[in-house]
Amino acid sequence: MRVLIADDSAVMRKVLQRALAEPWTNITDIAEAANGREALEYLRHCREVGEELDLILCDINMPVMDGLTFLESAQAEGLVADTPTVIVTTESGERMVLRAIAAGARGYICKPFTAEQVRDRITPLLHRAA
Repeated sequence: MRVLIADDSAVMRKVLQRALAEPWTNITDIAEAANGREALEYLRHCREVGEELDLILCDINMPVMDGLTFLESAQAEGLVADTPTVIVTTESGERMVLRAIAAGARGYICKPFTAEQVRDRITPLLHRAA
């Protein structure tokens, strides 16, 4: 299984990688992006070479291109139609959550979080992808 983590914090990307490295996942490849633009470029590359992702974990507040703009752009280009996306952020306002869902997010994890919270949110999504 392949996952993309889009977060401007290298520390947060490592924390998420550790949470995903648990035995309960079948994740074999984790790609990283430091902002929405990098994530969008990665998805375009995947489409060009015929590779599919099984999950995207995405922060909202990032420089260059924020996570919601990334999701909306990826959705408009048809890059994430079958890829479950989970927002991982400090933003918890209803407006942000609704916009993320409208952009195709299938889950939401508020920072700070535990590895168990990550597991609980993404396990059903990974089982659908398997």
